[in-house]
Amino acid sequence: MTNIQRPTRREILMSPFLLTAAATAGTAVAAAPAGGRILVAFFSRSGNTRVIAGQISRTLGADIFEIVPAQPYPADYFATVDQAQQERERGYAPPLQATVAAMDTYETVYLGFPIWGMTAPPPVRSFLAEHDLSGTTLVLFVTHGGFGLGDSLAVVSRHAPQARLVEGFVMQAPQERQTVERVMEWLDQEESAR
Repeated sequence: MTNIQRPTRREILMSPFLLTAAATAGTAVAAAPAGGRILVAFFSRSGNTRVIAGQISRTLGADIFEIVPAQPYPADYFATVDQAQQERERGYAPPLQATVAAMDTYETVYLGFPIWGMTAPPPVRSFLAEHDLSGTTLVLFVTHGGFGLGDSLAVVSRHAPQARLVEGFVMQAPQERQTVERVMEWLDQEESAR
């Protein structure tokens, strides 16, 4: 059982995500919703989640923190997939380059990440394990390659049991695997034609 809160209609209408959309459309929006300091924490490999994090941070006037593993993942997409799968199977949470110094000063944390192997990536698990989010409203924004959220909500709920978890924004983003495969097919065809 997870502690995910399903927002009411009023909360949805007042959601910072709708405020973000309104700001993008040119409507005047307050810099940040009432309720204290806001942090946008995110992990991104290909940049899709980074773009969303930047938009949220700018629109809400929130601080931003990038979750970066101490040891970078391989540049090769398939090597990263293999490494992440091995880490997941072992329950390994990779060390991070940095942590948020004063997490207790934030009342709301927007947490963004891509879905890796139908779950939250190992560095996100590390971030959650290293920060006490008790009493914090934790709003997720997630990108995926077409297969949805997997068990990521349950993972986040398990790692931040004292936070008020809100499923915020979910978006299918261009899938890196498909892009790499299509480029490789094209390059193979080009090479064969020579």
